[in-house]
Amino acid sequence: MSEIIDKVAWILIREGRVLGARSQGKDTYYFPGGKRESGETDAETLIREVKEELSVDILPDTAIEFGIYEAPAHGKAEGIQVKMTCFTAGYTGELTPASEIAELAWLTYEDRERVSAVSRIIFDQLHEMKLLD
Repeated sequence: MSEIIDKVAWILIREGRVLGARSQGKDTYYFPGGKRESGETDAETLIREVKEELSVDILPDTAIEFGIYEAPAHGKAEGIQVKMTCFTAGYTGELTPASEIAELAWLTYEDRERVSAVSRIIFDQLHEMKLLD
């Protein structure tokens, strides 16, 4: 039985680019978000994690599930999978890296090799949907 890391992520698209975040000391970008805490709903996890990482407030009424994706977890032992429930949502505030986040970047499809395996699946879908340049 393989271990599954259960995460919630935010997909923010602007002018054919998608927001990526890079943690201190890492070279891979990922979608903002994180692991759920005990008893949290997907929406509660999304709101808390985005606030912690990017200093903005997700508008709860605008959160729409985009999809659920699964792939081998980046930088983890063989057999560990990540399951990511992704949402699109509006927000208020100024996007500012906080907590462990070193950098934010607006990524295009050309940046596909700079993101985790699960993110590549999403990049492919966004590209097919003509949402990502």
